[in-house]
Amino acid sequence: MDSKHMQIGEVAARTELSLRTIRHYEETGLVVPSARSRGGFRLYTEADVARLMVIRRMKPLGFTLDQMRDLLEATDLLDAGTGVEEREALLERVRTYQLAAVEQVEKLRVQLARAEDFAATLDARLKRNTPVARA
Repeated sequence: MDSKHMQIGEVAARTELSLRTIRHYEETGLVVPSARSRGGFRLYTEADVARLMVIRRMKPLGFTLDQMRDLLEATDLLDAGTGVEEREALLERVRTYQLAAVEQVEKLRVQLARAEDFAATLDARLKRNTPVARA
């Protein structure tokens, strides 16, 4: 193994994904290890870690595996270089995901505000109904 490659355990630690989750993403074709060691261990590069981070960030926003695959394909093609017409179509695909992400983030902000309000309501109720200890 050279310094450019990492084993799955290091990738899991860096991405905060479980080994099982990384293997699942491999099975579904979202990420493919860049190499294998002589012993057959999966080996990953910084590009693989970056790809896993995209997946990790999309997951809590509710994107499906197919949507993740589509976005990753579009970004891979953009990175590979394409003609002007194809490039604009790929950029439009990425823009669609960016807009969807912004919308989902706003929905999550509303949910978080409601959850914080609920927690504060419960805290206030507990404070009103908890007897004060006397010294």
